[in-house]
Amino acid sequence: MNIVDAAQKRYSTKKFDPRKKLTEEQIRQLKNLLRLSPSSVNSQPWHFIIASTAEGLARIAKGVQGTSSFNEPKVKDASLAVVFCAKTDMDEKYLEHVLDVEDRGGRLPNEEVKAQINAARTYFVNLHRFDLKDVKHWMEKQVYLNMGTLLLGAAAMGIDAVPMEGIDVRAIDEEFGLREKGFTALAIISFGYRAEDDFNAKAPKVRLAEDEIFTIL
Repeated sequence: MNIVDAAQKRYSTKKFDPRKKLTEEQIRQLKNLLRLSPSSVNSQPWHFIIASTAEGLARIAKGVQGTSSFNEPKVKDASLAVVFCAKTDMDEKYLEHVLDVEDRGGRLPNEEVKAQINAARTYFVNLHRFDLKDVKHWMEKQVYLNMGTLLLGAAAMGIDAVPMEGIDVRAIDEEFGLREKGFTALAIISFGYRAEDDFNAKAPKVRLAEDEIFTIL
């Protein structure tokens, strides 16, 4: 499928068919997309909670209760749900870990390049930590880049999905002990196949006109 065609066909699924399940291979490919997503200075400030069993989906659904209960069926009836979590801080120990992983993976050909990469990444991270004082928001932006990658990739694979910010972050953080691990939940994306009576499936995709959103130089 052409990537633009995938973007055109992609929509936010409002009702899943619980009888239709993703294959293990499809789930593996979605997990690969999560790992391969871009992030600023390859910081990868994320963690993902992935559920495909009824028990796992029920645990994630604890984060869509109360005022968020309208999203509960989109979790429980899905074939797969992913909780997107962001780091709550990025310290020197984590930066050393990323550098070590890059080194062992063959990305850094020599000590000079290794020192340059480390200095550049440390500069930008410290810029957000100490000067701009927006490191949490900066890390969340990287997670949202990941969400976009996964949504488009799923559409190209013919898989339906819906992103949800209408969640109880505290409930999910407590359910999975995220804050103790240095993370916090941001959003959920559910995957599967649309139900025949999903009202949103037949709605036309409407976007702002090109002359309103583009400045061509």
